[in-house]
Amino acid sequence: MANTLDPLTFPIKGLRLIEASAGTGKTYTIGALYLRLVLGHGGDNGFHRTLMPPEILVVTFTNAATEELRDRIRKKLIEAAAFFRGECNCDGFLEGLGREFPRNSWLQKASVLERAALWMDEAAIHTIHSWSNHMLRQHAFECGSLFDLELAPDDQELLEDAACDYWRSHFYGLPFQQLAELLKLIHCATPQALLNQVKPILCQNLSSEGDPFKMLEQRSEAIREAQGEWAKTLILP
Repeated sequence: MANTLDPLTFPIKGLRLIEASAGTGKTYTIGALYLRLVLGHGGDNGFHRTLMPPEILVVTFTNAATEELRDRIRKKLIEAAAFFRGECNCDGFLEGLGREFPRNSWLQKASVLERAALWMDEAAIHTIHSWSNHMLRQHAFECGSLFDLELAPDDQELLEDAACDYWRSHFYGLPFQQLAELLKLIHCATPQALLNQVKPILCQNLSSEGDPFKMLEQRSEAIREAQGEWAKTLILP
């Protein structure tokens, strides 16, 4: 039997897993837990200090979802700040949250919530890919990666550029008859067709055993041998 999650008492310390299907209030729950982290709520089941938006990581799957979360959380912070100032009546969660703090601290809590709402433009709300890219750029020196690394959502354009570069480098200088024989041999008439034949090789799983540099050298040697065989085939009488 599934348990009903109460966002006011749910432990936010340590590792926790929440499983929920569509339409069950996941975004609302994330917003509620976010408020608790900003206010330092939870006691022994909460985080040991208050947090601001840049310190709270929220990861989702799509760019549209990140913008929706950012907007919903900002509105929740503003709504909660108004509640702690006594300017509006809100839902049961906020009423329960208010009872957890002394009444004479409500104005201070409202100021904290307003400051967090103003900081939401810098909130750590990302897709999985954008967060990974952010970490690689921020810690480029430690990772040994490029400082100007850019996230490419699709490598198709890069693969087509590589195929065109290879085509220009190796095919353009060939005599017409030799080129015709070569294209007939490899069953390709365009760089895109060549790429389509190479793609299945690129998708093959490489063995995790062995030195990767030796593997690259072995592949390069195999390519050179294949090119040598092509050259022998294309020698005209």
